[in-house]
Amino acid sequence: MTSANAPSPQALQQEILADARRHGDRLVRSAKVEAQEILAKAKADAEKEVQDRMAQARGEAQHRRDLVLATVPIELSRMRNACIEAILEGVYGEARDRLLRREGFDYGERLAALAAQGVSRIAGQEFVLELSEADARAYGANLAAEVERRVGRQGLRISVAPAGAKVSAGVIVRDATGRQVWDNSLLGRLDRFWPALRRQIASDTQLVAPEAPSSTGGHGTKES
Repeated sequence: MTSANAPSPQALQQEILADARRHGDRLVRSAKVEAQEILAKAKADAEKEVQDRMAQARGEAQHRRDLVLATVPIELSRMRNACIEAILEGVYGEARDRLLRREGFDYGERLAALAAQGVSRIAGQEFVLELSEADARAYGANLAAEVERRVGRQGLRISVAPAGAKVSAGVIVRDATGRQVWDNSLLGRLDRFWPALRRQIASDTQLVAPEAPSSTGGHGTKES
């Protein structure tokens, strides 16, 4: 037998449902708050990741830029040196061609002077003047006497010998045994003088800065 004040089953059911709804509402509100917090944190993390990656990308870009800029002076120097070398090689080639064409000077006079200089630099009395085939034919008959006159030493015995392809212009002077040789061919002289000539040309034309004078004050010998 039930009490007259006891809630009816329907009322109890409604109370249970109402309590369940309230509990469900609290869960939904809590879930919404938690979801919003999760979304806010995810958004903040994503923004931080973006900023970090952008900062890293800017750093890498700056580093690459610095590397490129650091190579610019080196590359400019390399290009300038290559241009200077090309210019000097052109000068050398032009000088070589003009010597072989025997332009701008009295070749016969110069040949006699070169031969006399070679004889004067070698000890002994007997000498051979090695010339190209063409020079031996053109100048060989009188060259020995002219060299003896220029050297001014008595008792010299000078002969002329064709040297084939060994001499294209100028003369190679040797003693009778061949132990003493003085290369006064035009191309031989050009090759000997070229290192000093190229420095002088580069300095005079301001391709490179002029070299500072030696602190010792000494003077080197110069071959003519």
